[in-house]
Amino acid sequence: MAYVAGNRTNTLSLGARLAEIRTHAVEAYANWRVYRQTLEELSNLSPREMNDLGINPSMIKRIALEAAYGPDA
Repeated sequence: MAYVAGNRTNTLSLGARLAEIRTHAVEAYANWRVYRQTLEELSNLSPREMNDLGINPSMIKRIALEAAYGPDA
């Protein structure tokens, strides 16, 4: 029989943890805004403009994800 025993100790104070959570939330929102703006701008391109850029309509979501979250998104 296996069991897990863990002892978590937090070295950050409550205020520091809340500040960290807020920082992550602000970063996540900023990334989401980049994603939405890129998605909207690419979706508004005409087929000719997309062809000039070498973009297929099926690639729009992936390009927006990479713009916001990086190539490993």
